[in-house]
Amino acid sequence: MNTRSILCLLLALTCLILPASAQRDNALTQISTIDAILNGLYDGVLSFGELREYGNFGIGTFHSLDGEMVALDGAFYQVKADGRVYDVTDTATTPFSSIAFFQAEKEIPIASGTNYQEIQAHLKETIPVENIFQGIKILGTFQYMKTRSVPGQTKPYPPLVKVTANQPTFEFHDIAGTVVGFYTPDYVGGLNVPGYHLHFLADDKSGGGHILDFIVRDATLFLDYLPEIRIILPNNPDFNSLELSKDRSNELNQAEREGGKKAEPDNR
Repeated sequence: MNTRSILCLLLALTCLILPASAQRDNALTQISTIDAILNGLYDGVLSFGELREYGNFGIGTFHSLDGEMVALDGAFYQVKADGRVYDVTDTATTPFSSIAFFQAEKEIPIASGTNYQEIQAHLKETIPVENIFQGIKILGTFQYMKTRSVPGQTKPYPPLVKVTANQPTFEFHDIAGTVVGFYTPDYVGGLNVPGYHLHFLADDKSGGGHILDFIVRDATLFLDYLPEIRIILPNNPDFNSLELSKDRSNELNQAEREGGKKAEPDNR
């Protein structure tokens, strides 16, 4: 995508910004852009007290990139690099999040033994809705779940690909929980992660994080179609001076793929 196309897209999307009073609508609200995160802009720009005005379901991260965020049923959770799940205060801040008021519009049972890649392929074949955002929720039990988190960073912040090169990963077996996340169309690469970006939260809060892989035991998938998007951009010198016309898809693929080191959740 060239610079002009990106600018036109950003201008079009900016026109869709709505007031916080427009609650429980059919929109995805996004804080900042994935390319800003790839560039190392990890300072929080919106509090979670403010973020909850825009939704009760979503994913993201925290100030200084301190772990993975899961929003479920109106509560926010932080999965840190030690694998533990923490409650989130309203005063904590996020540099990047996606959130919506989840309202299931389609329900799909998932066969036992189905893995992450097979679910993606099945959805692409059976759900002919590729050009709007979709909320994804999967409730059930999983034979296997593999996740990652990232440790908080200190300034000067390294780029995301360097952070994820040493990310701790966690493996769970026969675990009940909820998958939370979104499908993003390919044409908005640079704004968010194209394709499926999913996080996990165990029912007993024993672990979670950014999903790398899973195998279903008994689960149901719920879809929420989100034809509107509002974007809250950081209005600060760091963001405004970024070069955002560069194609960073290779960096994003590198940051999103497995890598890292295996760790066990610290459930003390």
